Amino acid sequence: MTEAGVAHAYDARAAEYIALLGEVDRLAAQDREEIGAWADAAAGRMLDAGCGPGLWTRFLHDRGHDVLGVDLSQRFVAHARTQHSHLEFVHGSFAELPLPDGSLGGILAWYSLIHTPPDDVPSVLAEFARVLAPGGSILFGYFDGPAREPFAHAVTTAYFWTLDALAPLLADAGFTVAAVERRDRTPDEPSTRPHASLTAVRR
Repeated sequence: MTEAGVAHAYDARAAEYIALLGEVDRLAAQDREEIGAWADAAAGRMLDAGCGPGLWTRFLHDRGHDVLGVDLSQRFVAHARTQHSHLEFVHGSFAELPLPDGSLGGILAWYSLIHTPPDDVPSVLAEFARVLAPGGSILFGYFDGPAREPFAHAVTTAYFWTLDALAPLLADAGFTVAAVERRDRTPDEPSTRPHASLTAVRR
């Protein structure tokens, strides 16, 4: 799936997505706790990569961070700008970020790489490494399953990942994995697939 295809798929489902998950308190409490703890330990400007309707962008801002949201979906970005007019959102790809080298302290990529074809993930990680200052960190959220295997996500094709598959790619891009989490879903969560996340620090 190309970026244009992903953008079109999310534009087509944006209203439905926002109606279902349009507030942070509708998202998993475990996710809020994990992202909050990561954000509180980070310093400097942040990027919400694949920000969707801006929920996590606002969440990071409310915890005291200067944050930029980037998303492929024009409808998500339009909604985010309307709902969070005091924040900055850019329509575009996080594979080519409008940011100077070493300008960020943290990147949240919460389920935003799941639609990226596995062969393209290294170039995205290289771009993340470019804009992160040494010591800055990335928090990834992803579906845990057979690495690189596609599956029928509700919006468009997505890919499973594992720590063992991601760690070498991160190392090649200049990152060290610092923390890992995996858990099964609870009945109140909108997804049923196992959750995984990892924090990686820019060397």
